[in-house]
Amino acid sequence: MSRFVLMKVLLGPLLRLFFRPRVEGGERVPDTGPVILAGNHLTFIDSIILPLISRRQVFFIGKDEYVTGRSLKGRIMAWFFTAVGMIPVERDGGHGGVAALMTGRRVLEEGKVFGIYPEGTRSPDGRLYRGRTGIARLTLMTGAPVVPFAMIGTDRVQPGGRGLPRIGRGRRITVRFGEPLDFSRYEGMDRDRYVLRAVTDEVMAEVMRLSGQEYVDMYATKVKSAA
Repeated sequence: MSRFVLMKVLLGPLLRLFFRPRVEGGERVPDTGPVILAGNHLTFIDSIILPLISRRQVFFIGKDEYVTGRSLKGRIMAWFFTAVGMIPVERDGGHGGVAALMTGRRVLEEGKVFGIYPEGTRSPDGRLYRGRTGIARLTLMTGAPVVPFAMIGTDRVQPGGRGLPRIGRGRRITVRFGEPLDFSRYEGMDRDRYVLRAVTDEVMAEVMRLSGQEYVDMYATKVKSAA
């Protein structure tokens, strides 16, 4: 039994018991082949909920600090995060974005599912922010379809992305998937910045429609740095 299957067996029942997650449109995720799942990012547990409700294993980028701890707690965290599909990448510095992009490309070229949050960071206030164009480069470089998704309610379960998730009434989680987006019409144009922006904005428009969030046409990182 793989670690991913073991995690679903162990945590799946607890997830259903405490949060009663509702999955809408899950059949829109192709059963085989490379797929990019692109969605909003409200809180830390988004990256735990998504793999546990998905039929296929979802791989995603995470901070390498999650898996480098030497203590017992650190080793347990490393086992957990890699089991649910996290690929550690050192994202700080000038080469962090390139490393993340190349990692995503490798996952997709292996015919797997790659999850990405185009905003690049968690929303600071629950609104949906401008997407980074890495999502566009990935789909144009690999030809993988993009399935947009929306996490709804996770910010009420874990406000601010910190602390243990809250359990109680009114905190049900919904994961809503949209129709696959095909950008093959832009094949060979992965270095055209206007095309990259158009593709990214189309993905974010679908995420906004699915989530119902207010859209802000600026990067979330700029909002956080100004706070």
